[in-house]
Amino acid sequence: MSLVLDPTAQDLLFREAHTANAFTAEPVTDEQVQAIYDLVKFGPTAFNQTPLRITLVRSAEARERLVKHMAEGNQAKTQDAPLVAILSADNEFHEELPTLFPAFPQAKDVFFAERPAREGSAKVNAALQAAYFIIGVRAAGLAAGPMTGVDFEGVRKEFLDDDHTPLMVVNIGHAAEGASYPRSPRLAYEDVVTTV
Repeated sequence: MSLVLDPTAQDLLFREAHTANAFTAEPVTDEQVQAIYDLVKFGPTAFNQTPLRITLVRSAEARERLVKHMAEGNQAKTQDAPLVAILSADNEFHEELPTLFPAFPQAKDVFFAERPAREGSAKVNAALQAAYFIIGVRAAGLAAGPMTGVDFEGVRKEFLDDDHTPLMVVNIGHAAEGASYPRSPRLAYEDVVTTV
């Protein structure tokens, strides 16, 4: 069975998509980021929760504050990327559930009254949304460089608050020549999928 998605789109989103380590100087606009979000916000999550929060780092001052929290190998590319996004999980996402999940507005209190339950669910579902965001960046014709080589506690203190858990930092822009490593191997279907 073939996929319904056009092969060109398959290549753009997956087969030809690489993590970018260098970018051209062409800027990434707020309109592009909004278009990305307006597409990927429809990706499924549990209870339609929307814990992902996106902090766009644009100013030189904010960039310097972020770069000092990046692992050494991630500092130069974060400094030079046209746009950097800090993706975090909002641990108070449940306050929006009565609006976002009207089929069962009580979910806010039934499942998420306790902070540990919220933190676990926020982390999983924000990670899902982060993956959608990266695919959305690719759908916009841009390249993404997601990184977890970060002092997360430093980033949280610098840019967020105690209700937000940073998940990753993503450099965004138009990939420069030679911006990516050659494609690495992937596991085969039979190595991943088990039928029981």
